[in-house]
Amino acid sequence: MTSQQTTFQKKTKSKVPYIPGSRPSIQNAQLLISSGVPSFDYVIGGGVPVGTAVLVEEDKYGTYAKLLIKYFLAEGIVCGHSLIVASQDSDCETLVHELPAPIQQDDFVPTSDPDDKMTIAWRYQNMRVAQSSMSSTSFGHHYDFMKPMDAHRLKAADIFYWTGSIGCVQTKGWFRNPAYYDLLCTIQHKIDEGQFGVEANPEKRNILRIAVHSIGSPLWLEQAEGLSHQKSDLAIFLCFLRSLLRSAYTVCMLTMPSHLFQEISVIKRCEHLCDTSVRLESFAGSEKETSTVYKDYHGLFHINKLPAINTLTSHVPESFDLAFKLRRKKFVIEKLHLPPELKETTQREQDDFPSAGTVGCGGGPGITNLVDF
Repeated sequence: MTSQQTTFQKKTKSKVPYIPGSRPSIQNAQLLISSGVPSFDYVIGGGVPVGTAVLVEEDKYGTYAKLLIKYFLAEGIVCGHSLIVASQDSDCETLVHELPAPIQQDDFVPTSDPDDKMTIAWRYQNMRVAQSSMSSTSFGHHYDFMKPMDAHRLKAADIFYWTGSIGCVQTKGWFRNPAYYDLLCTIQHKIDEGQFGVEANPEKRNILRIAVHSIGSPLWLEQAEGLSHQKSDLAIFLCFLRSLLRSAYTVCMLTMPSHLFQEISVIKRCEHLCDTSVRLESFAGSEKETSTVYKDYHGLFHINKLPAINTLTSHVPESFDLAFKLRRKKFVIEKLHLPPELKETTQREQDDFPSAGTVGCGGGPGITNLVDF
């Protein structure tokens, strides 16, 4: 009896070490972290896969792309992740001190704005309610941009600021602008020092978040010899960066002013070298800003590429017609719903067109020919 008990004893599986602020994907078991924006996580498949790079093509004035960077960094601080903040366009410490404060669970009440309720026609009444982003509220946190993050929490966080002043010397002439090589050396050093590599065996596993603000902007040309070298430098940098991310528990979010590039091939190459690529089209300064059609939104959210890690195909969102808006306390990505055409009447669209019995194929109104070749 004792031998049978020993033979049929239940075997326990080896436990995967828990990493704060992460969870496995239900589709492919890929480890995911939150971007800080629940609607962004929902659109790309539940979260940002660890070991990948996210490219955010900035809006015209770079306002909303900078907000996504702040959400990304704020989520890392709340989860206790290590951070690398890199930029040559703005002061990194000022960017971190502007991070929003997390909203306590008791204070968060997911209510809808009064403007979201529309008076719609009868043909829209049975339309299915859109999944506007709150499908994964249990993953990640919500933040209030009206309140800055606590200074003590920022001081206790592991944050490294990069402004291109480390001074790494290239052993090979890969880059015309040494800032790109310098940033790669900084990331590699941080991965080795913090034991974020896949083959490392730290006592407590953690995630390294890398935020690169406005890469490829004119300020990155300060040390380069010309604009023509910027194209090759960006491609080589993203290729090396992707290799570093694959071999470590790291996630990188980059913003790039793609509207400043004259050649579309450079942008497409950067999108190909990143795992996730999205583009923000702000209405600020355009005709859509004053259009009543887009009055409920601040811009369009375009998906260029979605990650395909540990799977043959990438996640397919419910809709690619997406828009974003900045509410008083949060940034939201929703399905783009255009207002109904009918406002004060219940007339149907087909009533605006003549019937088939009164219009022929080759005639105008009043011609009774059913078929006219």
